[in-house]
Amino acid sequence: MTHPLVTQEMIETYQQDGVVLIKGLFADHVETLRDGVAANMAEPGPYASENRKQGETGLFFDDYCNWSRIDQFRDVIENSPASEVAADLMQSKIVQMFHDHVLVKEPGTSMATPWHQDGPYYFVEGQQTISFWSPLDPVKQATLRCVAGSHRWEKEVLPTRWVSEEDFFPDDGQYIPVPDPDAEGMKVVEFAMEPGDAVAFNYRTLHGARGNQSDSRRRAFSLRLVGDDARYVERPGRTSPPFPGHDMTPGQRLREDWFPVLLRR
Repeated sequence: MTHPLVTQEMIETYQQDGVVLIKGLFADHVETLRDGVAANMAEPGPYASENRKQGETGLFFDDYCNWSRIDQFRDVIENSPASEVAADLMQSKIVQMFHDHVLVKEPGTSMATPWHQDGPYYFVEGQQTISFWSPLDPVKQATLRCVAGSHRWEKEVLPTRWVSEEDFFPDDGQYIPVPDPDAEGMKVVEFAMEPGDAVAFNYRTLHGARGNQSDSRRRAFSLRLVGDDARYVERPGRTSPPFPGHDMTPGQRLREDWFPVLLRR
């Protein structure tokens, strides 16, 4: 039995395109997540950034790996239907926590979220992966944009640093350069969304977002989960998030004391 929010067509779309819209995934938890974002911005974690770039206006705050210290995030992770929906879309018996991510673009923020795949930044490899990106304010122009089918590309996209635009790792031929999907005529999927809706996408799905030129905030909460085939993999350098001292070895499942199992079927 699948969760009522999920249809067979949505599962097929997720598997084929690497992205699908889940209406109302966090609809019952929007205020809790807004409170969590406020707590996060009032007390940022060690990975927080304001992404200040010369010539750009506004404020683009992001931070991650705070669910264990921010009660509101933990509450939503444990009590929302996200893990059940993740299991359906990934076709996985196990759903395991990876990390949370907050992204806030204040009104008049010109900086775009650069095109990227999450996977190359992570020490996780596998097709049963999922990110949920959920706006806590209505979005149209500043919504998430995903390239359909990019999770099935033979090579991953070279990860870069968002502000400096420098390569995150040495380019040893393992990666392809960051493409320009609009200029190259790729199929870009994007949705006008209400608070609590969520875009679900694979870690290898290429995605980005425009700046927020509106007169209202664009707060977003992301939740990253993994499934049955996800394994630890070594990258050419420090990953993001780094999780120092994890002591995992290549091919190992993520350690459950750090990355708890949220669902077993």
